[in-house]
Amino acid sequence: MIKKKPIITYQGKTGYYRENSYVQNLLLKALTQGITDPKELRKISGLGKVADVYRTLDKMALRKEYHQALAAAKIDFGFIVNGIKDLAANSSSDTVKLSSFQTLLKSLGLDKYDKQEESGASWEEAIMEASDGEAEPIIIDDYEVNVPQVPATELKRRKDEKKFADELYEGRH
Repeated sequence: MIKKKPIITYQGKTGYYRENSYVQNLLLKALTQGITDPKELRKISGLGKVADVYRTLDKMALRKEYHQALAAAKIDFGFIVNGIKDLAANSSSDTVKLSSFQTLLKSLGLDKYDKQEESGASWEEAIMEASDGEAEPIIIDDYEVNVPQVPATELKRRKDEKKFADELYEGRH
C-alpha cells in the first residue's frame, strides 16, 4: 500500500502548499492536448521546477480520488443541504437551528444586508420595486386587542411586593 501524504492548502506567500487551481487548469488543458513532457508542462504552467509539476499533478490526483470517494459514499450537495435542513428543522438546540439557517442564508448570498446608498428608498419601497408593484400594501382598518387576564396569584404577589416596598421606604423621605 502506498502512503499518500495529505495535501494541505492554505493562503500563504510560498506556493508549496497553496491551492493552485489556475495552474492545475493549465496542466489539465495541456494534458488534454497531448503534452506529457514534464519540462514542457513546467514552461506552460509557469512553475519553477519539474518537482512542482509533479506535486501539482499529485494534488489533482488526490482531488479526483477524494471526489470519487464522496460520490461512492453518496455525499453530494443534496445530501449536505438535506442535512442542514434537518438540523434547522429538528434540532432541540436553538443555537444549532440558528447556525443552520445562517449557513443556508450564506449559501444563497443573503448573509449580509447591504443598504443601497444611492437611493433614499426605505425597505418597503425597495420591496415594492423588486415586486414590480404587484403586491398591494396590506392595510388593517379595524382590529381588536384581547388583553389577557392576570392570574389572581400574580395580582396577590404584586400587591404583597408593593406593600413590602411601601413599608421598606416609609420613613425615608
